[in-house]
Amino acid sequence: MTNNSTAISLLVAPARVLRGKSALTDAIEHILRLGQRPLIVVGEHSQDLSQLQVLFDRPELTVERVRYTPDCCESSLDRLIESASEHHADLIIGVGGGKCLDTAKLLAHRCQLPVVTIPTSGATCAAWTALSNIYSESGAFLYDVSLAKCPDLLILDYGMVATASQRTLVAGIGDAIAKWYEASVSSGHSSQTLLIAAVQQARVLRDILFQKSASAIANPGSEDWQEVVDATVLLAGVIGGLGGAQCRTVAAHAVHNGLTHLPGSHHALHGEKVAYGILVQLRLQEMLQGDRLAATARQQLVDFYSTIGLPKTLEDLGLSEITISQLHHAATLACKPDSDLHRLPFNVVPEQLVAAMLSTTIIEVENRFVSTATSL
Repeated sequence: MTNNSTAISLLVAPARVLRGKSALTDAIEHILRLGQRPLIVVGEHSQDLSQLQVLFDRPELTVERVRYTPDCCESSLDRLIESASEHHADLIIGVGGGKCLDTAKLLAHRCQLPVVTIPTSGATCAAWTALSNIYSESGAFLYDVSLAKCPDLLILDYGMVATASQRTLVAGIGDAIAKWYEASVSSGHSSQTLLIAAVQQARVLRDILFQKSASAIANPGSEDWQEVVDATVLLAGVIGGLGGAQCRTVAAHAVHNGLTHLPGSHHALHGEKVAYGILVQLRLQEMLQGDRLAATARQQLVDFYSTIGLPKTLEDLGLSEITISQLHHAATLACKPDSDLHRLPFNVVPEQLVAAMLSTTIIEVENRFVSTATSL
């Protein structure tokens, strides 16, 4: 029987979402309602941000721009809190990729200020969520922080996103499509209304990406491209908002978190590591549960990844020189007691995870057929 005596806070969505080809220009009046002294947080390697000039040109706004560095880490946040205080900021605006937006959200949370998120690529749903991931100064994942609310305003400006490299959208597809494979495992048998809704939305998201990703990548700025950007930035966020932590991440993200502790993986984008992690999760389901549907799903993803350019193996991630000892270290971190990996419905130890990480593209059915044919 469900306990209805405890109130549960639902952090489903930003207070307002504005999207369009010149959404930033159209959003100025909404920004002014939130504050007049914004501190804009950008990344150290941000692309051309000349489109932000519309903010500096408004006499009602007193704008200061700062870069977060070296990562979304505690030392960066300490410096940014000082910058916010010196500027007498009454609003935080994050403009960039996932780590930049996570930094801006957490900065606003700690300063108790409103926050606006402006993604510059389709690489993640960080612009949407009430969550920030914290890393070490060297880029190793440490922990996540649940925030008091989703952003006050999300501005999805297709003109800004269109300036990002194609690789970022491909990575975003990998991060977003993971929602189905993780949510269906962790929450697929739930009887809770919102979890059911989140899992079904994850299935819809997967189908949209299967159907439209190749066209979107081939035709930047097209209708399919816009729909895929909506899927990776917005719909992926909806799923996490409805389903919460229980529905958000399982083994694919746990593998990502473990890999961030290997310096050789730092050039790979978040969504690329997550995409590889999906194959690892499906491989675990095959190995430890004998799940043939997982084998079919894994092969379908391998083919899909080949079409759009997502990594399928450690070699594809640039980790061809990794040692078994290093891989075991990453697997041990992914299997630690508080890891999201343990939302899987079976136990996993590091040695099993290493085996799965080394066999993401194996085709067991064909291997058995070849073995049988040879013995005849």
